[in-house]
Amino acid sequence: MVKRVDADKISKEISTKVWNIHVFCRRQHLPEGEEKRLTSLFGDFATASELLHNVKREPRWRY
Repeated sequence: MVKRVDADKISKEISTKVWNIHVFCRRQHLPEGEEKRLTSLFGDFATASELLHNVKREPRWRY
């Protein structure tokens, strides 16, 4: 069965957010070394999921 779809009714929302790694690291307060590691891993851009799953953060211990 074939159904006609109007172009005006298609959602124009972005399904995956693509981040500039420099902007992501600045917003997440990550050190410069972590920014270099992520840039060497992905290039200048990566999806939000890739960045969040591959970032390494220092633990914040509370005493």
